[in-house]
Amino acid sequence: MVSPSVVRCGETAFSLLRSPPPPPPSPSPSLASLSSLRSSASVTGSPPSPSRIHLGRSIERGGLHPKPPRKPFRPAIACSGDYASWNPAAESPARALRRVLELPGIHQGPACFDALSAKLVERAGFDYCFTSGFSISAARLGSPDTGLISYGEMVDQGQQITSAVSIPVIGDADNGYGNAMNVKRTVRGYIKAGFAGLILEDQVSPKACGHTRDRKVVSREEAVMRIKAALDARKESGSDIVIIARTDSRQAISLGESLWRSRAFADAGADVLFIDALASKEEMKAFCEISPSVPKMANMLEGGGKTPILNPLELEEIGYKLVAYPLSLIGVSIRAMQDSLAAIKGGRMPPPGSMPSFEDMKEILGFNTYYEEEKRYAIPTTSQLPSRGVSTEYSTSQRTQEDTEQRSQVLQAPIVEVINPTYYGTESSRGPFSGLWSRILRIKITGRDGLERLDLRIPAGLLDNITNIVPAIAGVNIKELLDDASAEVGGKPLLDFKDTMGDRIQVFLE
Repeated sequence: MVSPSVVRCGETAFSLLRSPPPPPPSPSPSLASLSSLRSSASVTGSPPSPSRIHLGRSIERGGLHPKPPRKPFRPAIACSGDYASWNPAAESPARALRRVLELPGIHQGPACFDALSAKLVERAGFDYCFTSGFSISAARLGSPDTGLISYGEMVDQGQQITSAVSIPVIGDADNGYGNAMNVKRTVRGYIKAGFAGLILEDQVSPKACGHTRDRKVVSREEAVMRIKAALDARKESGSDIVIIARTDSRQAISLGESLWRSRAFADAGADVLFIDALASKEEMKAFCEISPSVPKMANMLEGGGKTPILNPLELEEIGYKLVAYPLSLIGVSIRAMQDSLAAIKGGRMPPPGSMPSFEDMKEILGFNTYYEEEKRYAIPTTSQLPSRGVSTEYSTSQRTQEDTEQRSQVLQAPIVEVINPTYYGTESSRGPFSGLWSRILRIKITGRDGLERLDLRIPAGLLDNITNIVPAIAGVNIKELLDDASAEVGGKPLLDFKDTMGDRIQVFLE
């Protein structure tokens, strides 16, 4: 018997056991507690915790009914060599993803578009993530997801992403970039790039983004043949990469067609089924009822797609296993960059709180880890080889003299004193500003177009930070203005002017 060992994937710990089989699931919660959880989730709008998602029962009109039992998840062709063992250190990315699929409940996967966004997903505690063709096309090409990005570019971007994280990554393989032979090459390339799974769709070339117009799909026979070609490529590669079969026929043809194709994909051997752009909750339920032993994937397209946005608890009750959030990271990145550029163009810096500190950025990118590892390979200066043609005795003597001179210079160097910025108005301070610590400075900037650019409040004692926020007021004696206003009981405007860009800048003491 192999003793259990524990693997940690994101925030989820689970046991790796060959035998005995896992214990039966704990009893499901009562109807009252489940209804309370649903009510709580709908009010707060926040994703429920895993304990609230992994419920295992669904609420229907007649009361609480257990879901029909699902067959165990069908494992694909197992890898040979170390991957066939139960050593977590040798586990393939695909096997890690299959372990996620074997866990109860639904599993959320944000879509990344580069190595940095993937690292942030991992740091946030998610068990896996997707790559988004929409987002990669936007970030890498600055172009729409209309089939412009190539197989080679997607594989290259994917390799950068999978190399940056330890969680499994599901790659967007579009339509396989050609016929069945191209599909086989795509699968082999995605395996080599380190993907744990891939999504293969049945659109024609050039393809279109899932929730946009003018989508067309290939014939039923060609769509099924793509999945069979992908499965053959997996078997020939000795891999267990997860094949997610996607159909876009709901919008291109009909709901009935998309359900037929999903059944055919399941019969062919696909690991996960995905119908994109389902138009209602009823259609989503109909999808999850077909081939119940095969996991289903949902796509919650943010910002106004065709599929209704449901919380994870609702999706789990319908029968979904995986849920993707394709646009959240690229969307907030675009908006944040637009706001920052508007601030810089107006002679300002992005406001505090809108971006991490430099220290935080270094920590996220791994500077501190790099520096620690770098110490292992540091070479002392005294270990350098002597110059050719110079005796060892002379070179050693010369280095000793140079080291002595350097130490002497260091000792004679001026001492630099680090002075912390003054926080006016603290209890230990004296003078006219001692009472201002409890007062607030409000900085308001209105663009020349009438739109509000900034409305920020900071403690009045933090005077040194004001010009960092609004460089346009550099040179203004804010301390003198505060001195004049220190006796004011209510609020008082200190500044009101327009900068060189035509924006109105106002500073109030509250």
